[in-house]
Amino acid sequence: MAEIHELSAVDLRGALRSGELSSRQVTGHFLDRIAAENRHLGAFVTVTAEQALRDAAAADESHARAARSGTEPALLHGMPVAFKDLTDVAGVVTTHGSAALDHKPALADGALVARLKSAGVVSLGKTQVPEFGLTAYSENRIGPPSRNPHALSRSSGGSTGGSAAAVAAGLIPFAPGSDGGGSVRIPAAACGLVGLKPGRGLVPAGESTGDSAGLVVSGPLARSAADAALLLDAMVPGPLDPSAQPGPGYLDLAAQDPPRLRIGVSLDSPWQTIFPFTPDPESLDALAEGIRLLEAAGHETSDASIRYDNRYPAAFTTAWTAAVGDARIVPQREALLTPLTRTFRRRAQQRGPAKLAESIGLLRQFQRDTIAQYAAWDLMLMPALAQTPRPVGWFTGSAHGDGYWPAANWTGDADGDYRKQCEYAPWSSMVNVCGLPAISIPVHWTGGARGAGLPMGIQLIGPMGSEALLLQLSAQLGF
Repeated sequence: MAEIHELSAVDLRGALRSGELSSRQVTGHFLDRIAAENRHLGAFVTVTAEQALRDAAAADESHARAARSGTEPALLHGMPVAFKDLTDVAGVVTTHGSAALDHKPALADGALVARLKSAGVVSLGKTQVPEFGLTAYSENRIGPPSRNPHALSRSSGGSTGGSAAAVAAGLIPFAPGSDGGGSVRIPAAACGLVGLKPGRGLVPAGESTGDSAGLVVSGPLARSAADAALLLDAMVPGPLDPSAQPGPGYLDLAAQDPPRLRIGVSLDSPWQTIFPFTPDPESLDALAEGIRLLEAAGHETSDASIRYDNRYPAAFTTAWTAAVGDARIVPQREALLTPLTRTFRRRAQQRGPAKLAESIGLLRQFQRDTIAQYAAWDLMLMPALAQTPRPVGWFTGSAHGDGYWPAANWTGDADGDYRKQCEYAPWSSMVNVCGLPAISIPVHWTGGARGAGLPMGIQLIGPMGSEALLLQLSAQLGF
């Protein structure tokens, strides 16, 4: 057998359910991996090793009882996961990536955590995030930055950056994330993973509060479409016993071939009027490779010109940053916020509810207009990112060669930081506004072969209810 961390999540689940591997073996193996690798990666903020081993022992006892009674083990029996540090796990501190908050253990599991625990997972800890999940990089003032396993000088993306780094480095087999503006797809693309943002309402957002625009949804990060589908089966509300489901689950559906599709290809972005950008050659290489793979699989691609409302940037920024204005932070601790958070918090508090309502109304019209244009094709295709994974510290002005200046030395240029993020990931947030499913697929590597150099990916956007189709297409392309 391959090393435990080299197994796909699907194969690892099979070994756990059959009893070939015990949960204690698997949990111990991944905890050893974390102990050896996390000091370089900064993927984990908190490692709950003792609790994980207790939970693994309980999982093994439950498996033995199920075997004696002839019942099926839980869907994800004994599978190790980690939760991003915006999500409450009972008895574990939730930092929200902020030095300005009191760090107290959560009293209860969040909805998504409770769901996955009932499916049988063993939590190994909490992973690094940006402050309040606001940025496309996972750096904050409470711990080391989350680094990219493919190049430690580069960022793993955000806001689910710690989880993406952990999956890509083999510290966990897969991970749930949340996506309100690209927070699953951006780190998946940066770390060479499959990252699925489900459509609005399919999976509870879990940690999202104050999300009046309905931007945030939870989705899986994994090394393959099949692994992502397996985790999605556990994340979607419904029976956790596959035999009780009315139809095939996402794992079964992902193994089926998709129909022949008409796919619109576009580089248009709602950010380009306020932040004109030129995609890196590596981004265009990834798009070209995606087109080649799709056409080789029998799909038709054609250029698509999409017109986006130029009022989008201001409206999205208002909705995206509204919650941070309401965060409970005592005045004497405001100075502990990062420059970007502090700036957007002040602006959110100055705007007031009427401006937020106006912005949400505009976004709803943007949603209708954009979906109507996308409907001319079965799916939309674009690069996942406009640039290669950025150096750690690049967004905050603290990059220094291959090193990193601590957060105390960040420049404080919040608007420059935000502009860089929008130019880095210009095709992400509008998908959240539209509420549509989208997937990031790592089709290209700058070194010329899979796993060589830096990963670069494509994004496919589908209509509501197309999660299975997007997974099928990823699997068909070999990912």
